[in-house]
Amino acid sequence: MRRNNPRSSHSPRMLNVAWQSASLLLDYPDERLLGNVTMLRAASQAVPDPIRSSLQEFMGHLETTPLRELQQDYVDTFDTRRRCNLFLTYFAHGDTRKRGMALLRFKQTYLQSGFELDDAELPDHLCVVLEYAATVDQVQGRQLMLDHRAGLELLRISLRDLDSAWFPVVEAVCATLPPLRGDERDAVRRLAAEGPPEEEVGLAPFATPHFSPNVQSAGIVALPTPTFHPASS
Repeated sequence: MRRNNPRSSHSPRMLNVAWQSASLLLDYPDERLLGNVTMLRAASQAVPDPIRSSLQEFMGHLETTPLRELQQDYVDTFDTRRRCNLFLTYFAHGDTRKRGMALLRFKQTYLQSGFELDDAELPDHLCVVLEYAATVDQVQGRQLMLDHRAGLELLRISLRDLDSAWFPVVEAVCATLPPLRGDERDAVRRLAAEGPPEEEVGLAPFATPHFSPNVQSAGIVALPTPTFHPASS
């Protein structure tokens, strides 16, 4: 059951810009991302410090680092370290049956907003959640992050401890959320000590975030990343 969480002290416009920017910056680096840095830097002027400076710090890294090096660093950071995982439900559930149910709750939340994911990403990927929060439903998107606040905080701490180039971006996301509560701090400590559960059960039914095979292509609503489109009735 979801608990009441304090309302954001940030303006909706600021959150939209911060979350949309973070969604793009946390995606796999490619030529398209590099081409968007100037636009993102200009957009970040609408965001107050320290969030703005955190986002711009990483933009500076993008501008001064060879693309091949960025891509290799991304894979080394997010694809090989369990504590630097961009899939929010993984922290609490690992590859267990409970994670499948958690993924289903993400899908249901998106459907309740009248949108469904393309099949390119799982619904709990942080880039997906940030994009949804920024462009579809700010309240529900924020709630998804708050529901997985402990995992998001462990990701932030893990990137900090690695001195990762992506740390400022996750730091900026966390700065848009309320401070950790006592029970959330306890959850972070448990996660840090134990790590995500390791039971492997096979999540094939939940592996692709495609909700309805009958969606009409004419109704697609294109977003920068990822793509959401109206759910079929």
